[in-house]
Amino acid sequence: MTALHETTAKPAPDEKPDDKSKDLPAAPEGLVAPRPVVSRPRPRRFSAVIRALGPITLVLLWWAASATGLLTPDVLAPPSDVLRAIGELWGDGQLPDALTTSLTRSGIGLLIGLTAGLTLGVITGFTRLGDELLDSSLQTLRTIPFLSLVPLFMVWFGINEIAKILLIAVATTFPMYVSTTSGVRATDARLVEAMRSFGMSRLAIVREVVLPGALPSLLAGLRLSMTLSVIALIAAEEINATAGIGYLMSQAQSYARTDILAVCILVYGTLGLLADMVVRLLERVLMPWRRAGR
Repeated sequence: MTALHETTAKPAPDEKPDDKSKDLPAAPEGLVAPRPVVSRPRPRRFSAVIRALGPITLVLLWWAASATGLLTPDVLAPPSDVLRAIGELWGDGQLPDALTTSLTRSGIGLLIGLTAGLTLGVITGFTRLGDELLDSSLQTLRTIPFLSLVPLFMVWFGINEIAKILLIAVATTFPMYVSTTSGVRATDARLVEAMRSFGMSRLAIVREVVLPGALPSLLAGLRLSMTLSVIALIAAEEINATAGIGYLMSQAQSYARTDILAVCILVYGTLGLLADMVVRLLERVLMPWRRAGR
């Protein structure tokens, strides 16, 4: 009893209580105190340099292979010949005219495809009747490769611009449709019901609630559609084109001009890169919280 009384007795007023940290068990060896991860802002110039390293490395490897003879001109022209061909095509106006024609085809087809995909995606994602009527048919059409439609479009529309534009439109419709449908269906149903209880119409709910909530999915669909528009452009310009980048490629193939072929390939690649940069810029403008979250 005396020992128990001594252990439970309070310290005298003139005595300082022991430090509480002495009562805590010692930390196991090998463990360190946790430190919060603090993101450090990266300069934009540094990011631009890092992004440019990949293309620069590819060009250097291309130049080295051409200089050492591993890559002969009949297989692929060296970078110096390609630069000379760019100056030649730009000087006589062939490259600007071809770019204007190809961008017009791709832009019109992309606009039609995005409009159709967005409209159909909202209808099937937001209404049960639209889902039951349209989704199964659209999913079936989505599995058909758009390249297999080239002969059919040539029979239907001939070899004019309509066939080329519609082929690009078909190729870009379904990525936008799938992304829009998934984004619309992911909208909080309770939020939609709350807006309905306040008397908002369906069109207003779609404009004010559904589309802003589905914005990340919409931008993902836009990125895929813009990339496919360049791929479909290459296929479309194989339909007896008389102008455009595809026409330059067919002419260069007839004369075995690998330098002009390389120019056309670089133009297609540059168009795809610019399309991706446009979507990234839209993400920064329309969704600034993603940038701030990083």
